Amino acid sequence: MKKERVDILLVEQGFFETREQAKRSIMAGQVYMEEERVDKPGTKIDRTASLQVKGKKMPYVSRGGLKLEKALRVFHFHVEGKIVLDIGSSTGGFTDCSLQHGARRVFAVDVGYNQLAWKLRNHSQVEVMERYNFRHASPEDFNEKPEVAVADVSFISLKLLLPPLTNILAENSDICLLIKPQFEAGREKVGKKGIVRDPNVHREVIEDIISFSASQGFHPVDIDYSPITGGDGNIEFLLHLLWEPVEKRSDITDARIDSVIQTAHAHF
Repeated sequence: MKKERVDILLVEQGFFETREQAKRSIMAGQVYMEEERVDKPGTKIDRTASLQVKGKKMPYVSRGGLKLEKALRVFHFHVEGKIVLDIGSSTGGFTDCSLQHGARRVFAVDVGYNQLAWKLRNHSQVEVMERYNFRHASPEDFNEKPEVAVADVSFISLKLLLPPLTNILAENSDICLLIKPQFEAGREKVGKKGIVRDPNVHREVIEDIISFSASQGFHPVDIDYSPITGGDGNIEFLLHLLWEPVEKRSDITDARIDSVIQTAHAHF
C-alpha cells in the first residue's frame, strides 16, 4: 500500500482545507493515528490508516480569519451583502471569514501567486487578483466599488497602501487594517528574530498609522489587539477606519491606545 504524508492525507480526507492548517494542528498535538499522536507533518503513513483530530477545528482556511472575526465582533461593522477588498489575501483567511459572514463578493488581491486555498480560488463569489501590487492599484482594475477593505500585509508599510485605496473605495466604506509593528517601526526598534516587544514602540507605530490615516481622509474609529500573534510571535493590532474623504481627527484616544497595548501585553 502506497504511503503519503500525514498533512496531505488530512487535507484529502477533509479534516482541513489546506496543508498549512493541517501542519499547525499536528504541531499543536491534535492529530492521532489509531490512538498514537502524530508529531511531524512529514510523517508518511498508509492511506488506509485511521486519523483523528482532537480539539477545535480551525473554522477558516488559515488562522488569519480569526483576526478578522474579532474585528467584525468588536468594531461592530458588517460585510453581509457587501463587496469586500482583501489586500494581501495569501491563503485566504480574511476572504474566507468575509464569505462566511455574508459578503456578496470578495476581491482577493495579493502580490504573490498560487497561495489562495483551492476552495476560494474556485468560489463563484471570489475574484482572484494574483501578482497584483496594490501600491499601483487603479480604479479601472475593479469592475465594482468595494464597500469594505481589509488588509493583512507583510514586508511593506500600510502607509503605502492607503493612498491608492482612496481612489477605489465607495464612500462610507469600513476598513480593517492589521498593524504589524515589525514592518512599521525602524530597523533599530525591531528586536531579535524580528520581534517588537517594547510597548513604547507599539504605541509609536499605532499613533503613526492613525495620524497618517486621518491625513489621507480616513476616519480612525477604534483599535484593538489581534486575538493571536503573528507566525513569528509578534503582537499585532487591528485598526478600524471609515472612509470619509475629508481630513478628520481620530476618535481613538490616548487612553484607548494605552489600554489596548497593556491588555495585549498582559494577554500574550
